[in-house]
Amino acid sequence: MSSTSAALPAPTGAPPPPPAAPRPQTAFPPLTGSQLVLGTVALSLATFMNVLDTSIANVSIPAISGDLGVSPSQGTWVITSFAVANAISVPLTGWLTQRFGQVRLFTASVILFVIASWLCGLAPNMPMLIAFRVMQGFVAGPMIPLSQTLLLASYPAAKAGTAMAMWAMTVLVAPVAGPLLGGWITDNISWPWIFYINIPVGIIAAGLTWSIYHKRDPGPRKVPLDYVGLGLLVLFVGAMQIMIDKGKELDWFNSGQIIILAVTATVAFLFFLAWELTDKHPVVDLRLFARRNFTMGTASLSVAYGLFFGNVVLLPLWLQQYMGYTATWAGLATAPVGILAIILSPWVGKNVSKIDPRKLATVAFVGFGAVLWMRSNFNTQADFYTILIPTILQGAAMAFFFIPLQAIVFSGLTPDRMPSAAGLSNFVRITAGAVGTSLFTTLWENRAILHHAQLAEQINATNVSATQFAAQLAASGLSTEQAAASMNRLIDQQAYTMAVTDVFYMSSLLFFALIAVIWFAKPKPGGAAGGGGAH
Repeated sequence: MSSTSAALPAPTGAPPPPPAAPRPQTAFPPLTGSQLVLGTVALSLATFMNVLDTSIANVSIPAISGDLGVSPSQGTWVITSFAVANAISVPLTGWLTQRFGQVRLFTASVILFVIASWLCGLAPNMPMLIAFRVMQGFVAGPMIPLSQTLLLASYPAAKAGTAMAMWAMTVLVAPVAGPLLGGWITDNISWPWIFYINIPVGIIAAGLTWSIYHKRDPGPRKVPLDYVGLGLLVLFVGAMQIMIDKGKELDWFNSGQIIILAVTATVAFLFFLAWELTDKHPVVDLRLFARRNFTMGTASLSVAYGLFFGNVVLLPLWLQQYMGYTATWAGLATAPVGILAIILSPWVGKNVSKIDPRKLATVAFVGFGAVLWMRSNFNTQADFYTILIPTILQGAAMAFFFIPLQAIVFSGLTPDRMPSAAGLSNFVRITAGAVGTSLFTTLWENRAILHHAQLAEQINATNVSATQFAAQLAASGLSTEQAAASMNRLIDQQAYTMAVTDVFYMSSLLFFALIAVIWFAKPKPGGAAGGGGAH
């Protein structure tokens, strides 16, 4: 992305961009000294706050539901409402940037996010909380793409990779920190504070951003709004996101509601495609998918992020529900994922313009595949350190993940297309994360049911071990019903452990398969940083 993103858009049918992407920041020189440090801190804070709020409420749903007098299933709308609104607004970043100017839009988004967070904490009932979460999700949409724009505009071309390394760390660490922080705040203070903590962070981020960048904004220009495209976008994204979030709860396509949502999303998506590809001023620039690097890079990044995020959700669930871990110990087992990412990301950022980004992305996919293969060998006897080692090693794969793939996605794009490209690629990535979470939790439960049935079949009078164990339980004073419940709990533990290792193994294979996909891209030699930097 670029602060020159307000330039006139490339006309339909225009020739392809030159071999090397021009430096996105042409109107303003890079920042230096304290302004560069403070600008980086401000943008990182805003990004971290935004991404954190996609997951911080997850573990607080029971407390929120209890306080507001609704069922836990109704409480999940606190998550769904944010995700739907966020998914709708992210791909609008390109149009909104042109219409309002990137610095004005980013600062306004942060301030409105703070206001929405404050209102969420004050919400007296569930309908009001959902309404404020919708507001929070919608105004959050442009923040992530524009944080990339402003960050890259702050650094010289040679440091573009380093800048993106810092941005990537906030995006990868925040989803892990969210549930841990949310759980601690809910247990030790009260759930409204998961929203109130955004207020000081957002005020600092907005104030610093405006003081440093307001003179570096080319300003708004009037561009027509594609109302039909926007309406179709809202319809298809809303229907799809609700279907994804509610699918497991409603037993997927055995539910009439899910079928209606699926049909609505499909039909609206097809009309959306037809309209956006023929409209003179599309609200989303789908023609970006005509570019090989954008398509292959976005596909690889999104599928990999869906796999990554799905496994990030599953691991602590398994640890807490079936391995006896408290929230604190589950956090300790998952939090060190950021250690190697923080150490290695600056090196990756520095060298992404010197080394073929496909090679760096291959390192990430091999690393993720190896980590998940290690996890596929877990069993109910796995101790804390056995679980911790793959978590630490995963940080190395994370360092090689975002930066090279973004360099491929944006390789060769001209500055005027950067806001649209960032919004569209982030939209696909966020959607893939939601799909991955829903599919993985559903697959985990389905595999657990299968394993439970197979294990239960072996508990009969001919099984010597089972009869001996039952006798031991009876001898310890348990009734027949208590002994049966105890054995069922052990079967559950085994079944869900076998199921989660099935998912880890499948994910490992998919990561190795993604290596082939990324090599279909052809980033320009030496232009990766420029392309990635233009992000």
